[in-house]
Amino acid sequence: MLRAGRAPRVLSVTELALMLRSALETGVGTVWVGGEISNLKRPASGHLYFTLKDKQTQLAAVMFRSAAQVLVFQPTDGMDVVVRARADVYPARGSLQLYVEAMEPRGLGALTLAYEQLKAKLLAEGLFADERKRPLPRWPRAVGIVTALHGAAIHDIRTVLRRRWPAATVVVRPVRVQGRGAASEIAAGIADLNRLADVDVLIVGRGGGSLEDLWAFNEEVVARAIAASTVPVVSAVGHEVDITIADFVADARAPTPTAAASLVVPDAAEVADGVARADAALRRALARRVSTARERLVALDRRLGDPARRVRDLTLRVDELGSRAHRAVARRLAWDGRELAALGARLERAGPIARLASARGQLEAAAGRLRFAAAMRVRHTRAAFERTAAQLDALSPLACLERGYAIVRRGDAAGAVVTDAAVLRPGDAVALVFARSRARARVEDTEG
Repeated sequence: MLRAGRAPRVLSVTELALMLRSALETGVGTVWVGGEISNLKRPASGHLYFTLKDKQTQLAAVMFRSAAQVLVFQPTDGMDVVVRARADVYPARGSLQLYVEAMEPRGLGALTLAYEQLKAKLLAEGLFADERKRPLPRWPRAVGIVTALHGAAIHDIRTVLRRRWPAATVVVRPVRVQGRGAASEIAAGIADLNRLADVDVLIVGRGGGSLEDLWAFNEEVVARAIAASTVPVVSAVGHEVDITIADFVADARAPTPTAAASLVVPDAAEVADGVARADAALRRALARRVSTARERLVALDRRLGDPARRVRDLTLRVDELGSRAHRAVARRLAWDGRELAALGARLERAGPIARLASARGQLEAAAGRLRFAAAMRVRHTRAAFERTAAQLDALSPLACLERGYAIVRRGDAAGAVVTDAAVLRPGDAVALVFARSRARARVEDTEG
């Protein structure tokens, strides 16, 4: 019940809500609040709606699209975060609500969290797999470079390319390599160079810097552009200790831009040395091949010969064998003579007179056997010599001529031997070679 007297001021619900809003704005203002995200919703509008809670209390929160779209990581339920927000009353429902302006993961930097989230996502998609990575061309015609036009990286890359492989054309697609929008420019640069038919390999990178400076190479749009490139890509971002998402997706990683230039082109001096060594080796191989062929030709020429030369060679061989047999018999006789002399000397040294007559008889018998053996050796050697001579005579073409055969040659005595009458025509001149002397004739007719 209302008491009599001055009537109290009665507020409407809206007035009270506005008073609470004003009190919150002046008394609380913008604050940093830590808590756990739950009931996260992402409608098509792009706003984020969630509950921020601790063990005792929870507050509704909203992060409008303008603030949410600059987050480098993806908020998820259960994530412990710190938000910068202002507390306000939502008039339509009269509920207390936090309007979040910024958000950071608690205990882990936002960039580090975003890096790990994107790395895990692309790894699961297979963009880091070794089997999808392509080898770099050995002799690139043109090298495409996506980097800042006036940075130290482009100067170092071009210097190394000119020194190592001046034959390669260098195509530079200048882009911003840090700041908002840099990632989109880098992706567009990769796509532009892919449309050039002569570019064989791409270098994408920049010089060193902080994690924030290198962040464009950790963004998904750059990773997707590298994965979609039809030209092999070398990532060259920062220093050796800097590892970016682009390094994982690229076909090859270089620790620095200078190392990237050395990786994509060969060293002209080394190539020239290799060519010179190969040329020298080829020349030596060809020289050996020619020498071997020449020796084989000479050997074949020796083996071919002609019948007269073969007869002469066999005759000389028989004479040589006869001489060797005579020398062998003479050496054996001399050896046996020396043996007899040695035996005689031993007999004389051993010799009681009683055994001298017996020993002399034995010596004479041995001498007789030696003479007989020598005679038999000479007879056998002479018989072998006569058999060899008979075989030689049987094989000699001259023996055939002695039996009345003749050799027919076309033209004169130096012409080709005729073995088939079909090669002759009436009127052809021929030479007839007999065992002694020659004759010339002319063909009147042939019979098949």
